[in-house]
Amino acid sequence: MSLDLPPVAPAVTAELVQGLTPRLRKRLDAGVTKLAGRPSVRDGDTVRIAVDDDTHLELHAPGGTVTSTDAIRCGCLLAPDCLHRAAAASAAPIAEPEPESEPQPQPTPDAVPVSVGEDTPDTRSASPTEPDTPTPDQRAAAQAMYDAAAAVLEAGTDGAGAVLQAELLRAAHTARISGLPRIAASAVSVVTQLRAARCADPAYRLAELTAALRDVLGTAHRLPGSIGPELAALRGTARQPYAPDGSLRLYGLFSEPVLTATGYAGAVTWTADAEGRLYTVSDVLPGGPGRAVGAADRAVRIGDTALTHRELSRAGLAVSGATVSPTGRLGAGAGVRAVRASGAAWREDPLAGLWALPVADQVSRALTGGDGLLFLDVTLTGTVREAAGECLLADCDGLTLRLAAAHDHPALPHRDNLRLLSAAPGTRLRVVARLDPSPLPRALLLAADHPRDPEAHLDLGLDRLQHADLPAPAMAPAGSSPAPDEAPLHLLRRRVHQAASAGRRVLAFPGDSANDSRRLSRYGFACAGDLLDELHSAAADRSRDVFGRLVPADINRFARTWLAAAHYTEEVDRSLCAAAWGADPALPPAL
Repeated sequence: MSLDLPPVAPAVTAELVQGLTPRLRKRLDAGVTKLAGRPSVRDGDTVRIAVDDDTHLELHAPGGTVTSTDAIRCGCLLAPDCLHRAAAASAAPIAEPEPESEPQPQPTPDAVPVSVGEDTPDTRSASPTEPDTPTPDQRAAAQAMYDAAAAVLEAGTDGAGAVLQAELLRAAHTARISGLPRIAASAVSVVTQLRAARCADPAYRLAELTAALRDVLGTAHRLPGSIGPELAALRGTARQPYAPDGSLRLYGLFSEPVLTATGYAGAVTWTADAEGRLYTVSDVLPGGPGRAVGAADRAVRIGDTALTHRELSRAGLAVSGATVSPTGRLGAGAGVRAVRASGAAWREDPLAGLWALPVADQVSRALTGGDGLLFLDVTLTGTVREAAGECLLADCDGLTLRLAAAHDHPALPHRDNLRLLSAAPGTRLRVVARLDPSPLPRALLLAADHPRDPEAHLDLGLDRLQHADLPAPAMAPAGSSPAPDEAPLHLLRRRVHQAASAGRRVLAFPGDSANDSRRLSRYGFACAGDLLDELHSAAADRSRDVFGRLVPADINRFARTWLAAAHYTEEVDRSLCAAAWGADPALPPAL
């Protein structure tokens, strides 16, 4: 949207849309589009929109976020139940709880972990003989979420307008206050991706919408019957607990920009201690591309240090009174002290040990819940074209590896740096990448040696390579060849993506999936062929009443079948990824 509107809480949008009459709901999408073309002005915490010559709309956002329906006011005759208020809320970004910056108190050992929402659910500890089970409110919230997500899947991006989005936001709000922050966050991500798709935002990615929709439906489906640790994982946590970790001596590794579709931006700097454990220092707040680019030059928010993120990635840090989250994020509480210390090059101890671990073990760690980072020594061999653009081909101990850009936003230099590196085949580099699970060895390039100075490194999302930085072209290693063709699992994956984009009806058209099913069976994917047939059957399943009229489609059957197909492709991709890297996806490496 072209309007510069403040974020609006999901519950506000849901309540305003719920208050519309059926006639006004049908006009809501047109109202959102019309409102986007009207002039607006920001005055402090208030945004005023000229709906027409005589009517003005105001959004009051104390603290930067609209948190109540009374904060959106309209001067038209139909207010407060007018179309304009609901359209403004539907056009605005979705407000989310800001990432925590202060460490939380460490829970006592016998306390039951509780997901934090806007209200606190029942926190009584379960008896040792009775495993923790979902509360009735959580079961109801999960069912409401499943129904809302199934309706979005049935409609597709074109049909999932502001009304269906509001229903999903209402379900997200209910889930959050019921103590289910994981599924609430996934639902907000679905709505964000839907809005990006409907307004042709270049940041929209169909794969991200599919993954978010799969997580919502999968979590809502599994949660009512889960117990114990599985239930805790499905509930999720709104805030990570921080535990004291004493004194730390850290060495900077690299920094990466953060730019999310949900309106957050900043930078994260990765560090390591002498034993190779990884820690992160983050500065991520609401913002856009400008904040993602500029955050690297902001001071690190730990203790009294004056180091910026860019400097920390090449220096060191001595921390006392450190607090650390389970994911390795360093807290910035009042008792934490930090001073600058000397750093280490990637080829020096202790950082060199990160590259000494076998690649297969690193991939196994990434596939079994690790941080996803890979530390690789590669030789550039050329480029290969993919659907999303060109990526680098590299040789990694005899394995042909694809290195893709970590982010495609033009404000970030990922893509430009990749293009320059492609002009230097034969160059040997030590790189840091993030595993991208796919049937072929593929990773997202985050940082690399400086091509002319192995003692320095480049943060490829923040630093810009120049032609002068490249070495003279060298010969690519003999025997290197393009990566092999993929297994035909794309025949099923394509239908999963098509359904997420265009809805059930795109798979309900007359056609024959038998050829694709037989092809999948020939390659050993008989289950994929069965799922493909069932997906088409569920999409086309329409019965008639006694008068011969079509009855509404069974969207629950279609949603269950789509979820099974999406889950299958995800798991097969994970197994094929492990096989391509020579890793074991089932067991963590022996470290």
